[in-house]
Amino acid sequence: MKKLLFLLSFSILFQSCYSYKSIDYNNIETNKKQKFEIKGVGGTYSEGRLVSKNEKTMVLENKGQTQTISKEEIYDVKVRKFSFLKTLGLTVLIPIAAYIGLAIVAIIVFF
Repeated sequence: MKKLLFLLSFSILFQSCYSYKSIDYNNIETNKKQKFEIKGVGGTYSEGRLVSKNEKTMVLENKGQTQTISKEEIYDVKVRKFSFLKTLGLTVLIPIAAYIGLAIVAIIVFF
């Protein structure tokens, strides 16, 4: 029983309330320092916070290092957004499911 509770709490703690949504390069807001995930044409991935953007290049910062990516090298741009559904699932639905599961196990064991 303790292992089950430990496993459930461990999985809840390492879930993220954020997800990445694809956006158009031209719709990127430069005044917000958002986190981005960039998929390059050659299959390379880059991620980091937006430092600056113009018509030709995008500059990201990740772990203190800046990376300049040209617009021609970008295949897909994803921005990190808060996910209400994931947050709801983590804070409400998962504990309810855990309690129901524990109740079912208790009923099976004791009856």
